[in-house]
Amino acid sequence: MWIADKYIDHVKEQTVEHPGESWEKMLLGFKANKLRTKLLPKKGISKGYQKLEAMMMSLVADSLGKPESYVWGNIFAPSELISCFGLQTLSIECLSCYFSGYHLEDFFIDYAQNTGIAPTLCSYHKTFVGAIDSGAVPVPEYAVTTSLSCDGNLNTFRYLEKKKGVPFTFLDVPYRDDPESVDYLADQLKGFAKELGNRFGRNFEEEKLREAIRIENATREALMEFFKLQSERYYPGELISHLYMMMGMHLLIGRQEFLDLIRFMIRDIKNYPKFEGKKILWIHLLPFYQETLQSYFNSSRKYQIIASDIIMDSMEEMDETKPFHALAKKIIRNLYNGSYSHKAEMVGELAKTLKPDAVIQFCHWGCKQSSGGSILLKEKMQEMDIPMLILDGDGIDRRNSHDGQIKTRLEAFLEMLDTGEDQETSEKEEKKVC
Repeated sequence: MWIADKYIDHVKEQTVEHPGESWEKMLLGFKANKLRTKLLPKKGISKGYQKLEAMMMSLVADSLGKPESYVWGNIFAPSELISCFGLQTLSIECLSCYFSGYHLEDFFIDYAQNTGIAPTLCSYHKTFVGAIDSGAVPVPEYAVTTSLSCDGNLNTFRYLEKKKGVPFTFLDVPYRDDPESVDYLADQLKGFAKELGNRFGRNFEEEKLREAIRIENATREALMEFFKLQSERYYPGELISHLYMMMGMHLLIGRQEFLDLIRFMIRDIKNYPKFEGKKILWIHLLPFYQETLQSYFNSSRKYQIIASDIIMDSMEEMDETKPFHALAKKIIRNLYNGSYSHKAEMVGELAKTLKPDAVIQFCHWGCKQSSGGSILLKEKMQEMDIPMLILDGDGIDRRNSHDGQIKTRLEAFLEMLDTGEDQETSEKEEKKVC
């Protein structure tokens, strides 16, 4: 691995010194990692998670090598519709994570803030803005974003349009779930399909969208079966494995190859032993780089993350006969849309199905809805008698996550789970230590 580390250091140094000349080196690294995940998969994790990592690496490396083959989006962009035109969706949040693989997030964040971007903006967005503004990353022909979840989406895409000339479509997602709201969003999706066709010179075939929805329904059903099995069996993965699963469920949903992978994982997990440890339901973002969390959850036989809400953020079957309305309903009913009490209820339903031993919510710096609503979710979990830990940190900027604090709080919580101690007593003791 020292060769990879040396290359990472080289690319970071080159990007910091000459950001406008480093893209080919970054792209070469992505392509090399694609080959590495296929030929030399990580040891110590299951074959299913190995295949998942390889699939996500291929998606990014193959797409970035062909700028005309993808559009930018946020993580909730309708990739099913975009794929009908033979295009990939690359979310700015996920791309920021890939840039952090070169440890460039601090340089890009500082670059963005030095050009006037507010320090309070989500660090995923600041990383991406800095990458583009510095000239380190080329821009595609088109982009799309939604109002869903993050209030920084519209401002970030407006900024990129103004500074780099990247035109985009904004999908205004209503909070209310009623026929009028569904019609309103469905009409926007139809307009978006027309815009894609005009910009890329490709015809839209509604049957392709219907087929994507059929595959999506099967994928969601299969994934829930996998999650149930993962709550019963030891299936070694890493913290980042759940990030890859989130990427797949948002960027490759409706694709047969992703459904085939989930079905493989269902078959594969049945070969693993019964899981005897504590089962964790993870809420919100995954700080994949955080050392303490890695040490407790990577391939652990004691504590296994069985699912994450951001992976399964919409759970209802979609009506393929009305594809645009089905897609609109899915987006509106996403647990990250609307009030936080709506999210708390949906997480409660997920918990009833998967029966976790505990819930951990990660409150990401700059994400107001996560921090502001965490107490509502904790109250819901208390009603269900499920212990819950709230961790504060940053999903991508290492400088905003204090390992010592995370370590203290996590270890106290896990000790409480292991001993069966009352959570209120454990929290009082934890505050004394802090």
